[in-house]
Amino acid sequence: MKDRGYNSGLLTFLILIGSLLQCHCKPHGYRSKSLEEVSKELSGYSGIAQKIIDLAVYGKAQNRSYERLASFTDTVGNRVSGSRNLDLAIKYMYNALRLDGLENVHLEPVKIPHWVRGQESAVMVLPRNHILSILGLGSSVGTPKGGIEAEVLVVESFDELKSRASEAKGKIVVYNQPFVSYGETVAYRASGASEAAKVGAVASLIRSITPFSINSPHTGWQWYQSGVPQIPTACITVEDAQMMARMARQGTKIVVHLTMGAQTFEDVDSFNTVAEITGSEHPEQVVLLSGHLDSWDVGQGAMDDGGGVAISWEALSLIKDLGLRPKRTLRAVLWSAEEAGGVGAMQYYQQHKANISNFNLVMESDMGTFAPVGLQFTGSDKARAIMKDVMKLLAPINVTSLEKHGEGTDINMWMQAGVPGASLHTADSKYFWFHHTEGDTMTVQNPAEMNLCSAVWAVVSYVVADLDEMLPR
Repeated sequence: MKDRGYNSGLLTFLILIGSLLQCHCKPHGYRSKSLEEVSKELSGYSGIAQKIIDLAVYGKAQNRSYERLASFTDTVGNRVSGSRNLDLAIKYMYNALRLDGLENVHLEPVKIPHWVRGQESAVMVLPRNHILSILGLGSSVGTPKGGIEAEVLVVESFDELKSRASEAKGKIVVYNQPFVSYGETVAYRASGASEAAKVGAVASLIRSITPFSINSPHTGWQWYQSGVPQIPTACITVEDAQMMARMARQGTKIVVHLTMGAQTFEDVDSFNTVAEITGSEHPEQVVLLSGHLDSWDVGQGAMDDGGGVAISWEALSLIKDLGLRPKRTLRAVLWSAEEAGGVGAMQYYQQHKANISNFNLVMESDMGTFAPVGLQFTGSDKARAIMKDVMKLLAPINVTSLEKHGEGTDINMWMQAGVPGASLHTADSKYFWFHHTEGDTMTVQNPAEMNLCSAVWAVVSYVVADLDEMLPR
């Protein structure tokens, strides 16, 4: 376990160095613009913002991001970390970005996990025969040959598991935890296997992390704790978890036969995919917009996160088509292996953090490209005030909200180091209905909503990249 104080001190030191480097670049006697001056500057962008909106929402580019995404997902399909399909997806995007005429299109190498699901099944054999719909969790081990057959212990929380630890040895723990929020409830998926293994369980089955179900299991990554036996783990449907909970409350003995052929192989070579519009005055300074190219091995990965990929590409296309060239570089990065824990993005950060003072704003779309509501933003008070004025430029499509707490697995490390960060906030109430399931297909996507998301992404990234000054840290 690393010393948190040491890490915190090191992070503070790096942020300080980054700030000093940024200040060092300014000429002697330089005075930053006041908020009033920046606000006046921003008011001059209303015409350009309207042109971007018109092209994306009403003009020749209407529905283009949707059509590109459909062509991509229908051709390549889902793209789990380490798979041949992810390799094909990277090649597809690399060629497509070049054909689109974007600049400096290239691939940056990373190493990523390679986990394969294999054949899997679960059958309740007592008190009756019933096939359980399951999806094994990323990095899970497989069962022994022939599978595991054991009695079930149903619990509704980690606390209940601890209080009933004496009952768990040799059993399959079934978690029937209620859905509170994704951020809170996902802990059961992430560490449910290790918690069950600590009390002697032979496998764990976890109620899918979703507020709504039509008997569809949801997959996702899980992490084994160091020094704890690794047991097979999968998600089951809400319906089956609740059914077994009802049976258990009635004192019914439940036995399940679980078979999982999951395997983890050596890390493999992959790439983050990059395209740019080079800045006219400060090409070394960057506004980064992004989505992740990998997905799970179910559905099409259209929502998570094909949409984020499509609008990040589309934003650059819109700006290129209008003949615009901002003062700073616009850089779209399509991340590899986000679903395995932001693996590709973390390596990108390590490769580029020496130039952290040149990163002006990092943006990520990874909560669906439904109707946009606004942006979530992390940054200084002055940067927030500037971004509020930027969002006013989107009044023609009624997307002006600037909320707190930019988020995203792929940009968190930049924000923690002091770089302003923004994430797209959409009307995402149904996002976790389809998240990590066979239901994540193009049917979830709406072309008109993607047009609006593309407009938001393009206006914000272009204007911030073109301002006289970088966003204040």
